[in-house]
Amino acid sequence: MKKQNVFSGYLLIGIGLYFLLSKLEIPIITDFYSWPTLFIIIGLAFLIHCYKTKDYQNLLSGTIILGLGIHFHGINHYSFWIDHWGIYLLIVGIAFIIRFLKTRDGLFTGLVLVSVSLMIVFSVNLPSYLSWFYQLVKLLEMFWPVVLIALGLLLLKRKK
Repeated sequence: MKKQNVFSGYLLIGIGLYFLLSKLEIPIITDFYSWPTLFIIIGLAFLIHCYKTKDYQNLLSGTIILGLGIHFHGINHYSFWIDHWGIYLLIVGIAFIIRFLKTRDGLFTGLVLVSVSLMIVFSVNLPSYLSWFYQLVKLLEMFWPVVLIALGLLLLKRKK
């Protein structure tokens, strides 16, 4: 129970700082007065809690929440930011790799997700001999919910 109080403390400090800074209206950080910043704070609270308590159970979810916060902030404030659905796969893949660094679990999944996401994001520039990839991406875009359901069922069956 003590570890839960530590996480709550980090979360309350982060949210308190967010609202304090928004009241102070410091011009250099006005871009951070938005909802993606709350995602960043929650993700950072998870990560700080994981590393401080050496309990890496929430490392994956903290990294995903932090990555989503950074991504949504980038979409809202930077014109060069890539707004493609493959970025979500990249965030999850990076989260698996970061979790692997501490738990030695999930490296293959992370590498596959990062590889697929990079191919999807940069598929506009693929050479002609990889044209089959466009058809695969089109199929995935149409049936990705079915793929998610199948993967979920596979994981449930594998656990038994």
